[in-house]
Amino acid sequence: MFRRALLSVLILSTLLFAGCFSNKKVNNPIADVNSKQPDKVLYDRAMDAMKHNKFDVARLSLQTLINTYPDSEYVARAKLAIGDSWYAEGGSAAMAQAESEYKDFITFFPNMTEASEAQMKIANIHYNEMEKADRDYTHAKRAEEEYRQLIMQFPDSPLVPEAKKKLLAVQEVLGEREFMIGHYYYLKEVWPAAIARFKSLVDTYPLYSGADEALYEMGGALERQADLLRKSKISEAAKAGLIKQYTDQAAAAYDQILTRYPEEDRADDARKRLQALGKPIPKPTAAAIAQNKKEQESRGSLSTYNKMMLNFKKGPDVSQATKVGEPTLVDPKQTSAPELVRAATANVMSALSAATTGTATAGTGTAPAPENAAAPRSDAAAGSTTGAEAAPATGTTANAAAEVVTKPAAANPDTGIEEMGNDLKPAASAPADGTAAPVPPTQVNDAPKAAAPAGAPASADAAGQAAAPADTSTESSSKKKKKKHLLVF
Repeated sequence: MFRRALLSVLILSTLLFAGCFSNKKVNNPIADVNSKQPDKVLYDRAMDAMKHNKFDVARLSLQTLINTYPDSEYVARAKLAIGDSWYAEGGSAAMAQAESEYKDFITFFPNMTEASEAQMKIANIHYNEMEKADRDYTHAKRAEEEYRQLIMQFPDSPLVPEAKKKLLAVQEVLGEREFMIGHYYYLKEVWPAAIARFKSLVDTYPLYSGADEALYEMGGALERQADLLRKSKISEAAKAGLIKQYTDQAAAAYDQILTRYPEEDRADDARKRLQALGKPIPKPTAAAIAQNKKEQESRGSLSTYNKMMLNFKKGPDVSQATKVGEPTLVDPKQTSAPELVRAATANVMSALSAATTGTATAGTGTAPAPENAAAPRSDAAAGSTTGAEAAPATGTTANAAAEVVTKPAAANPDTGIEEMGNDLKPAASAPADGTAAPVPPTQVNDAPKAAAPAGAPASADAAGQAAAPADTSTESSSKKKKKKHLLVF
């Protein structure tokens, strides 16, 4: 018994001694995370912080991940998550930071599926900041640009249908803004500016809910332009073409209402205006009628309460925006009011020039050039002709810039110098007021000149003294006519 007890004590002590020198098992701190990768730990930790709205902590973990493990598979997700943290935090400054992060993500990872998501969030940032049509439209234009970028850069993305609907809502707000500006000019009777605004509106945003109203007012503005031209003092020949042009453009605007928007409110009014102008009334196609009906049915409306509450909101009313059809992705060329004015002025001036030149009329001061005659020079004096065109039978001429053709010496029309063999002297020229040319003083050392035989051509001095003053009646008449035309414009 004693031996058995001693053996048991020895075995127990041996086991206790062996246990003192055995290694303890250390608990792994990331064992509960179910991952042995430190980059994954940082990413999961950041996601958990974002769930609890600890955005600063989340961004710190994500930035640590990006800087410490640049080759990690979680870098792209971390970059996108930083933008999401700013987006979720909200506020103007946070939204600006979110947009910057999203743009960086698209730049570095353009082929990832999340790139279209980042582009959609950029557009939504400006969509949510969009103001009413009569206020600052900066965010509306930016939202339009970003949605267009998403549709064109990521055409296969599942987010494209939603982007198109929101783009139609943005273009409804921009179209309303253009209409309000054009209507203001219409009420102020600034017709070119109103026409330019309405035309740009219809060309750029054909799905705008008030496109028919814009076309109708554009046609009215064109008719007013034609009425003003009829009442002007311009000759009928000069303004007839421009009046017809304005009338045809007004009829085209009314035609577009009937062919593109046949179910809208202004269709009947456009038909009446075409009848008043004596123009044919077009018939809309069945496809145009069906398309216009779908657009009308897709538009919503606000209740009286929502309309009242809209006054207390920053955002615009987009209930009238259509939800069918394709939005405009590329803006067409915009119509400019100054270009319209310049084109109309050029048309009138060309018509006036055609009516006052080309044939001799009383009081114009011009005459048709004889056959085989040299072209008139631009540096010749008003009302003058060259010596070869109108040399009188007496051998003298009234031209102040050149001498008689029959003289052995003639003045060079380019330099105004008379060539006398090897000697050069200035040609006699008459003053611009039509009086006789001054006679140079007699030189003391000059030999007396012999009398010219009968029938011989007169000398330059004699011609200058004997020439009668030029008749200025036609020139004055022409100047008065030009001044009259200038007063009209």
